[in-house]
Amino acid sequence: MKNIEENKYWVWFSLIPNLSNIKKQKLLKTFNTPDIIYKQSKSDLMQVQGIGEKTVENILNRKTMDILDKHLRYLQQNQIQIINIQDKEYPSILKEIYDYPISLYVKGNIKLLNYDSIAIVGSRECSDYGKNSAKYFGYHLADKGKCVISGLAKGIDSFAHIGALNANGNTIAVLGNGLDDIYPKENKNLANKIIEKGGAIISEYPLGTKPNKINFPARNRIVSGMCKGVLVVEAKEKSGTLITVDFALEQGRDVFIVPGNINSIYSVGTNRLIKEGASLASCYQDLL
Repeated sequence: MKNIEENKYWVWFSLIPNLSNIKKQKLLKTFNTPDIIYKQSKSDLMQVQGIGEKTVENILNRKTMDILDKHLRYLQQNQIQIINIQDKEYPSILKEIYDYPISLYVKGNIKLLNYDSIAIVGSRECSDYGKNSAKYFGYHLADKGKCVISGLAKGIDSFAHIGALNANGNTIAVLGNGLDDIYPKENKNLANKIIEKGGAIISEYPLGTKPNKINFPARNRIVSGMCKGVLVVEAKEKSGTLITVDFALEQGRDVFIVPGNINSIYSVGTNRLIKEGASLASCYQDLL
């Protein structure tokens, strides 16, 4: 793994505002690495298909370089690494998705990124049944050597991580903001425990990125994209969890559903998915 100074242009690349992953892919296809992109003139950059004048202005705006040293210092002081699509540590399964993140910021055990993983997701508001189910599946899947991936959100995500930790297993939390802040704040201790016990927290977003609502659907594509299968524990009729299911299906991942109480509002979305053909999971062996 390269040290943070050697990765400085990848950090710079992640800091350019309004530069989508698809545009980054096009730029890298033409110029190979961010340090070469940094040296290009306006006319050279304008030659790349799909890269307009406003995008070029953002790339050439050297204000981004002015804050780079501050970012590099913080990453080094807080033992946060950045890996990019060209690094061997980058999760190979994630390269299969359409708009894969060009870089990932990682705090904790970077080796987990290429482990055999299963995502466990569900509603922030959940029942005791949902909490216990998330812990049950998190525990037993981690105990059987799977890495449990979730989003560190309140509710099902948290209990999935806790289940994996109770088994002294591996878990990764994918954040929808920069790693200089933990969201939600009440899960800061859980995030610290994940790192202490050999897990990892990751994000495609650079330092300083706030947990804006728009970030979380994008975060969810990484949760599903890093796994072979996604387990949904509870979801209301219009739960944001269903966005993760849509991503999983687009990405060709297996989707498993924990059946719920027909009288519970927390099970309307999950039970409907079973009716539509998703695989029912009543025990952890169903996923293995």
